[in-house]
Amino acid sequence: MKKNNICDLLGIEYPIFQGGMAWIADANLASAVSNAGGLGIIAAGNAPKEWVVEEIRKTKNMTDKPFALNIMLLSPFIEDIIDAVIEEDIKIVVTGAGNPGKYFKKLNEYGVKIIPVVPSVAQAIRMQRNEGVVAVIAEGAEAGGHIGVTNTMSLIPQIVDSIDLPVIAAGGIADGRGMSAAFCLGASGVQLGTRFLLAKECKVSDGYKEKVIKAKDTSSTVTGQSTGHPVRVLKNKFAKNFKKLEEANASIEELEKFGSGSLRSAVVDGDVENGSVMAGQVAGLVNKEESCKEIIDDLMQGYERTVRSIYE
Repeated sequence: MKKNNICDLLGIEYPIFQGGMAWIADANLASAVSNAGGLGIIAAGNAPKEWVVEEIRKTKNMTDKPFALNIMLLSPFIEDIIDAVIEEDIKIVVTGAGNPGKYFKKLNEYGVKIIPVVPSVAQAIRMQRNEGVVAVIAEGAEAGGHIGVTNTMSLIPQIVDSIDLPVIAAGGIADGRGMSAAFCLGASGVQLGTRFLLAKECKVSDGYKEKVIKAKDTSSTVTGQSTGHPVRVLKNKFAKNFKKLEEANASIEELEKFGSGSLRSAVVDGDVENGSVMAGQVAGLVNKEESCKEIIDDLMQGYERTVRSIYE
């Protein structure tokens, strides 16, 4: 594949983004993805500024390639994280879980390239109106973690037709076939989260990785529908009990309390029964641990095989 518009724009070799997964996407993973030619992304999540700055500096020591910081706009430390972006001279920011409009002016002053995650055409159009937004990540409901309602196959072409910016396809992509399908739908790049959970450089708990390896096509479910913030996870005791609470019409406060700390429990502590094991519907396709370089090489080779097969 020749470099395309997103590669030229960001200075990366391949149009492959690693998802900004909270508690998971740290300096180790992001630098390995960037060194392999993709765009590594550190996830700020709900972490305080000190942790984020430390991971940024670690990444700079581990790679001289471009990388990004994923900012969760609902973070209690969001103002501090924006300051960290400026102070640490971050060039690319991915935003999620909210409207980044409040911070555009400050980020624009420092020439930060902004790439919002969007779940709908309407939000993609709103984001395009803002200076500094250079692309959008259109994430379908097949993705792991927080999701929208429209599936990738339907979402990508509608967003591509609605805006003039490059569109990165996310949700339901794990190999070269999915990557080529995204490009056929008009995407300029792809973002993968679930596949990178099994990267050797990913420090997620062994139990979490084993849960993904054993997953089948029907192993994921969606919790949090009643809160308006649905989350795709792998089925386990936590997901079952969360759904029971929803069926019993538990309040949002009760649900938030029950879910508090559940992702950390699975990621860090390895409690994959009582913790939230976020992963996408493609978990059934992901069945072995590989290095980030091996993952990206496999994606590119699979993409090229698929494209060639179309013309044979």
